[in-house]
Amino acid sequence: MSDNTKTIAMWSGPRNLSTALMYAFAARSDCAIWDEPFYAPYLAATGIDHPMRAQILANHETNADQVAQACAKRPLSGQPLFYQKHMTLHMVEGFDRRFMQACDNVFLIRHPALVIASYEKKREAPSLDDIGFVQQLALFEEVRQRQGCRPLVIDSQDILTNPRQSLSRLCDAVGIAFEERMLSWPQGGHKDDGVWATHWYEAVHRSRGFASPTPMPEDLSAESLALMAKALPYYEALAAYKL
Repeated sequence: MSDNTKTIAMWSGPRNLSTALMYAFAARSDCAIWDEPFYAPYLAATGIDHPMRAQILANHETNADQVAQACAKRPLSGQPLFYQKHMTLHMVEGFDRRFMQACDNVFLIRHPALVIASYEKKREAPSLDDIGFVQQLALFEEVRQRQGCRPLVIDSQDILTNPRQSLSRLCDAVGIAFEERMLSWPQGGHKDDGVWATHWYEAVHRSRGFASPTPMPEDLSAESLALMAKALPYYEALAAYKL
């Protein structure tokens, strides 16, 4: 990373508390954010149908190489901390991943039952590929092999249980000072939200800070339980390393 910029690449699947965590970093005095930079390239490369697909492709850069190059540069705002919120499923085969070498790569996990229950409210019948667990573990192993050390792992439920403690530990682990202002943000979203925010971010737009821990769902369908069973080993493999 150029110009002494510290870049945090936060890798999660959808519905993992990822937007709230991005808002926490956006509330800092020194941090620029980028919301899912590879979403449009992912849609363009795969042809997959997602809510607001046409708007996303029309309003965001679809060239994966250009996005990867921008991920490796200092943010336009010039701030010394650059927080990139990434979805693991967006990093499809063939996309340039060299920018990850200069990042503090952190993996944000959430129990698959909670992910599935939340995801199904926004998009029906998700597949294992849709929720990102397989890709998350693969990226974790790739980073570990390339950088020669184990990447950081944080669990969304731990953040919700004790935001101050969890964020303090995360900041310490990546070598930055914790700021109290990370615990709250203005209601109504952020100017750097992706165009998809109107579909996916409704709940966090109503928030002013982290919510209480989410109870485990008790009404998952048989199909959802089967999907959870497929995703659980990948979650557990990463949970063994969480802060």
